[in-house]
Amino acid sequence: MIRTPLRPLARILDARAQGRNPSPIERENLRLRREQARDAGRRRAEWRLLFLAAFFLAGYAMIGARMGMLAASPVIEPPVYQGENIAGDRATILDRNGRVLATNLVTNSLYAELRYMIDGARAAHELARIFPDLDEDRLAARLTDPDRSFVWIRSRLSPEQAQAAHDIGEPGLLLGPREMRLYPNGTLAAHVLGGAAFGQQGVTAAEIVGTAGIEHRMDARLRDPDLVDVPLTLSLDLGVQAIVEEVLGGGITMLHAGAGTAIVMDAHTGEIVAMSSLPDFDPNDRPAPPLSGDPADHPLFNHAVQGVYELGSVMKSFAVAQALDLGLVGPETMVDTRGPLRIAGYAIEDFHDYGARLSVEDVFVHSSNIGTAHLAEMIGPERQRDFLRRFGFLEPLSLELSEVTRVRPQFPERWSELSAMTISYGHGLAITPVHLAAGYAALINGGYRVVPTLVRRPDATTGERLISAETSRIMRSLMRSVVTRGTASFAQVDGYAVGGKTGTADRPRPDGGYYDDRVVATFAGGFPMTDPRYVVVVTMVEPEVMAAGENRRTAGWTVVPVAAEIIRRIAPVMGMRPEDESEIDAALRLR
Repeated sequence: MIRTPLRPLARILDARAQGRNPSPIERENLRLRREQARDAGRRRAEWRLLFLAAFFLAGYAMIGARMGMLAASPVIEPPVYQGENIAGDRATILDRNGRVLATNLVTNSLYAELRYMIDGARAAHELARIFPDLDEDRLAARLTDPDRSFVWIRSRLSPEQAQAAHDIGEPGLLLGPREMRLYPNGTLAAHVLGGAAFGQQGVTAAEIVGTAGIEHRMDARLRDPDLVDVPLTLSLDLGVQAIVEEVLGGGITMLHAGAGTAIVMDAHTGEIVAMSSLPDFDPNDRPAPPLSGDPADHPLFNHAVQGVYELGSVMKSFAVAQALDLGLVGPETMVDTRGPLRIAGYAIEDFHDYGARLSVEDVFVHSSNIGTAHLAEMIGPERQRDFLRRFGFLEPLSLELSEVTRVRPQFPERWSELSAMTISYGHGLAITPVHLAAGYAALINGGYRVVPTLVRRPDATTGERLISAETSRIMRSLMRSVVTRGTASFAQVDGYAVGGKTGTADRPRPDGGYYDDRVVATFAGGFPMTDPRYVVVVTMVEPEVMAAGENRRTAGWTVVPVAAEIIRRIAPVMGMRPEDESEIDAALRLR
């Protein structure tokens, strides 16, 4: 390393030897040294500025390049925070007219962070006043437990409860916003909607999952992120549903029935306009499933789709329709009705003695078991079984309810001649009331099969032809005769051509055989029979009424007046104009 001397000693000594003053030499030396230091500092500053300029230039170049790449790339929605990554979104459910049946409502959960808790005992006391079902002592022990850091108190609160909890003023009590499922109409259409509950939960969000009914069966559709803003429109009419439930409930109370169901179905599309099962429940507070006893006695049991019943004489319509459609008989054909009819050790009898012979029309109108059994004998077991299979009576329903997947019709494995006869008048084959409604739709709509549905389906296509148009016309006339002069005379509704068939079946005992004093009573029919639009099925379990001095259980005395009242009240609501009785008779007169 070369050292530069601070002072030019040689020059100074030489100047002194010559008698000159050395101070200017030293000052000059200092000036030169300062200039050198200044030049060196300037060069360092210039290099630093140059480096910073290059650094910033590179940075801006990188930012510009990144901005260009982002501008050229496809647009991607940023992820939305959903409260601990739990999605609570669920599509709204509407009736056919756009009225809300089920929707989401913003609510709050209530929990405690014990690290912020000041007075846990006081908080427990105040919370017990807001929520009377809480155990104050137990909650106080949890809120004062030094080993706990978190206590879950309530998964959902009403706005009033949330405000009351907030007013306690306890810093450790916290509210977590979340969504809940709300059924604004309470018990209305409860068995159709089913209900929903919280699945995965956090303090600020909760997953809503369907637990039963259409909420469960259509759960994937209702939770689909791409469809949560698209309501699910059902075939139900909320106004008609309310009338059906009110009338059915009044009928069950008046007739002391254990349970009942009523169905109103579009005869051409299979859309269910109303479906009620009583007793029912509030899906906002769905009860727990039964752990013992008969499930059919519990409010959660849907008698429309889970009730598999032998429905009695309403099944005669299908035996008569098949015999007519095969050309085996006509309405005026005489049939042997002498009884009892004995076969394979069993005796088939009629409720009344109708004499030796009746026409097919009178067999149907007066509901002769013996006459219907003879029709089944003409048809034969194989043809009967195939006919009922085509109507869907031997298969589970495909309705949009989770409960239908576990319900199957019951019928004999060996379809003998005796089976064919008893099935023809409603014993030996057990189906649901919705099966029956779909079958009657085909009988009166011109002969086409319909598939029951709870989802709005205005573009439904015509199904398989099951009977001819002429057979369907005759069946409409016969059903009308049952109302005008047969077992369903109480079904008369002024201005509306109601037609149908009654059925009263003994209830089977759990240990075999049948009860003598317990029945399942059913009316199945439609209106108006001049141009059928709707099918109505009403079924009650063990109804009875004191009338004309006797205790009556048959369908004509029990469910038929209930069905008539339903039709009387819903027909105007559905925009149906009353008809003149002479027009009705002319339109339905047999050729």
